Amino acid sequence: MSFQPTEPFIAAPGLTNEHAQTIYANFVRPRHAPPLKRQRRELPDGDFVDLDTFDGPSGAPHVVALHGLESSSQAGYITAILRGAAQRGWGATALNFRSCSGEPNRLARTYHSGHIDDTLGLLRDLRARVTGPLFAVGFSLGANVLCRLLEDQGEEAPVRAAASISAPYDLDACCAKLDGPGPFHRIYRERFLRTLKSKARAKLKRFPNAFDGRAMEAARTVRQFDHAVTAPLHGFNSAEHYYAESSSGPRLHAIRKPTLLISAADDPMLQAPVIPPDAKDNPHLSVVLTPHGGHVGFVAGKLHRPRFWAEDQALAFFDTFR
Repeated sequence: MSFQPTEPFIAAPGLTNEHAQTIYANFVRPRHAPPLKRQRRELPDGDFVDLDTFDGPSGAPHVVALHGLESSSQAGYITAILRGAAQRGWGATALNFRSCSGEPNRLARTYHSGHIDDTLGLLRDLRARVTGPLFAVGFSLGANVLCRLLEDQGEEAPVRAAASISAPYDLDACCAKLDGPGPFHRIYRERFLRTLKSKARAKLKRFPNAFDGRAMEAARTVRQFDHAVTAPLHGFNSAEHYYAESSSGPRLHAIRKPTLLISAADDPMLQAPVIPPDAKDNPHLSVVLTPHGGHVGFVAGKLHRPRFWAEDQALAFFDTFR
């Protein structure tokens, strides 16, 4: 199948620049959500993840939303999905990855771009409980996690359909872009490293031998941090090993559930091509590549009355499978 957007993406006047789209969206997206229940899901390895959720009526669809790097269920793009689901009379669940709910997780390991087990366990539990269609949407890192899950599970993936927005399909190239020159990339990089390092320092106090603290403190790029912390915490030999094993781009051919891929060609955090060209060869994928939109931006409408096109299109895609 091939999904056609309900309308073309037209950037809000004054927001055709990729950094303007990315930054403006981050600051102006509404963050209010429908009434939510906070639930703690205990994991097989003794750790936990926190969920923010609400149920729909019997037979209604249910949407699972996955956030990006160092974000949470409170991100504006996540709450947009929750509001859209509530307006449709659906249920929804926002997963906070380990360490992202406001409380440190129990183990030394946390989350990363290729870790699918926590999400898969949640989806299987929901699939056993929810009587209507189950959908999943991921943003940025969460989109890569979702695509890796769909690739790994193939026909057995416990969703009716999925959507991937601004996924870093090639993690090595993504880090090369983030670690590159320019004032905006320095802003993005330092924002991520600030919270990543803060969490890493807290980890070292509880798990003194988990990784090299000096190498972590010396890291000035995302790649250096991943080499010093993410890789050893999660069983990889190096940052490059982590990127190779966790990137969803080379395996998109294995997806067997209808999946919408939305990206902007001007995404400031991704190297071209932002979506692998052979994605169009998989009939289960609907590829939507817009000229503008930035990274998880896609701000349409007007500056004083913005509309967030990507979230609207993901929900419209799910509407076709009710």
